[in-house]
Amino acid sequence: MPTLEDVLRHLLETTRASRVTLRRDVPGEQPFPVVEEVLAPGVESLRGETSVHLPSQPVVLEVKRGAQVVQDDSARAYDDPAFHRMLEAYGGLAAQIVTPVMRDGKLEGILSLHQLGAPRAWTADEVSAARRAAERVGALL
Repeated sequence: MPTLEDVLRHLLETTRASRVTLRRDVPGEQPFPVVEEVLAPGVESLRGETSVHLPSQPVVLEVKRGAQVVQDDSARAYDDPAFHRMLEAYGGLAAQIVTPVMRDGKLEGILSLHQLGAPRAWTADEVSAARRAAERVGALL
């Protein structure tokens, strides 16, 4: 049986992205802290990062509604200044796929695939791979 780290690592390796994180709403902690993460060489961790208020972020609001968010160029996605501060705080986040992890119709986590430095065009296969990884994570939770 694969572990959560195995699922995230496979997604990172198949997409050649910069970072994959899993966030869960843990009682008593800041909303949706990073609970699992895999990184490409030289990429900084987001574990313990608390400067971003996630519940008000536009991507989180979309994911809470069950939507998968695909951004080829995150800098152009929203005009929200707090969103742009998040892009910088997350190491120059340039493109992302953010997928809800659902279980029994409830949001159990947020799976994020990040590309740092420069925008990129996500392929249909990469978007599908993120969905499949979120389903595997949901089954493991």
